[in-house]
Amino acid sequence: MAPGVNSAIRQLIVRKRINATSVMMPAAYLGDGEARALADLNVGEQRAAIGLHLTLTAPFAPMSDGFAPARNGRFLPHPELMRLSMTRRLNPDLLTIEIATQVRAFLETFGRLPDFLDGHQHVQLLPQVRDAFLKVAIETAPNAWVRQCGRPRGARPLHDSKGLVLDILSMGFRGKAERLGLATNPAFAGAYSFKAKANFGRIFPRFLKGLPDGGLIMCHPGLVDTALQGLDPLTTLREHEFAYFNSDAYLHVLAAHGVALVEPTGEAGEGA
Repeated sequence: MAPGVNSAIRQLIVRKRINATSVMMPAAYLGDGEARALADLNVGEQRAAIGLHLTLTAPFAPMSDGFAPARNGRFLPHPELMRLSMTRRLNPDLLTIEIATQVRAFLETFGRLPDFLDGHQHVQLLPQVRDAFLKVAIETAPNAWVRQCGRPRGARPLHDSKGLVLDILSMGFRGKAERLGLATNPAFAGAYSFKAKANFGRIFPRFLKGLPDGGLIMCHPGLVDTALQGLDPLTTLREHEFAYFNSDAYLHVLAAHGVALVEPTGEAGEGA
């Protein structure tokens, strides 16, 4: 997304504090050696699974010609995309072409297919987008796993409206993926309210509750720079997450819960 985010993620991979990252192909910050710097981290040792972060929302722009709906050459904001998907007013063919274009761009950039596929702002779960996403996945990267966002059983507080929506959307997504023979992560955690007062060090242990083997915890570490400030409202909290993952407190929490990161295994590795 931005140089500061890229740098923070690479640092955490080298320190073995995270073991997976996904790449936004429509973003402007894969050039100038950024993609190569990420890929080189796996030379000689598989440090991280590298996936495709499907991007279909503003302020980013489509990679395929003629994509719609769009505004001023850019994707629509997430609330508008979600509303159109829920009312089945998106064009399945254009969605499929755009998603396939992003997968092809990943292949051209990294010289291989992604280890997994997920989505910026969870767009892969939306009606219509879901069908196109899974169609492209099974046809172009059948050995990759795809991210569902259902929380572990026993870790689903009903007052968490965002988590509840992700649980519901993930039910249909998981079923379709299973019928196609695509692997998914068995459980998901990491969503929280991105408010300035959020204390990530206190929040993180909750993500481990009930998380099964192979479970996935989403995170957004980064260093704030001008590029990030112009692209995304999530800024300072990224630095809080980055600091936490670099801390001894993070290691102590993992040890106290008997949790360890799995070793990435390349294409179709767990990455959880």
